[in-house]
Amino acid sequence: MRLTPSRLSSAFAKGHAALVCFVTAGDPTAEATPAILDALVEGGADVIELGMPFTDPMADGPAIQLANLRSLAAGTKTADIFRIAADFRGRHPETPLVLMGYANPMTTRGPEWFAQECEKAGVDGVICVDIPPEEDPELGPALRSKGVSLIRLATPTTDEARLPAVLEGSSGFLYYVSVAGITGKQSAALDSIEQAMVRIKAHATIPVAVGFGVRTPEQAGPIARVADGVVVGSALIDLIAEHGANAAEPVRKLVSALADAVHSARKDVA
Repeated sequence: MRLTPSRLSSAFAKGHAALVCFVTAGDPTAEATPAILDALVEGGADVIELGMPFTDPMADGPAIQLANLRSLAAGTKTADIFRIAADFRGRHPETPLVLMGYANPMTTRGPEWFAQECEKAGVDGVICVDIPPEEDPELGPALRSKGVSLIRLATPTTDEARLPAVLEGSSGFLYYVSVAGITGKQSAALDSIEQAMVRIKAHATIPVAVGFGVRTPEQAGPIARVADGVVVGSALIDLIAEHGANAAEPVRKLVSALADAVHSARKDVA
């Protein structure tokens, strides 16, 4: 267990909202992923979510589904993902890294094995889309025993009765899925996000990051005024699909613009 403040808690304690960026490991190839991750850091990402490719990513829209297929077609294995993570940790000792994906790749060799590999690779947190709080024993205790945060998701349909169960055992941050649907171009109205933040923060003792449908600095900035973090994924995945192995620089440029908007949002209000 880590006794010092975690990288995740530090990322959300900078006096501004955190920019959380998602890309898929192995897209377009495992060899190209490190440069893309470096570009995220150089652009100003505060937290990085590294997607674990899976054949049936039920929560993801077409862009991330295709990223999963590209990665799997390139031969990406779980061992490659942990190697990418460990190498990233060596290059970037302070930037939080979160693995995001589905239960099957995380539990097929047992939760203890997965948690141990996360700890060895310097992974800070895990988002498992398809393990609900009621099934926490499937993964949660193993992760917590290694000091790895289990980051849960809340949605517009997570009501007052459900929210305590979602928050129980969750750490690092809470991921608020701002639309009832899949990742992609659909985006929630700002007033609905504002209302959700008031409701969730009345219960949550951890930061709340908002994602799904956030693609541009113009969208990210206003959300950063009311949330603790803003998550961007599909827009970055689209750049990787367009530029392939040469995606690092376009990714860095978009992340830089997003970071400027997110990090300055509260100053603009003041």
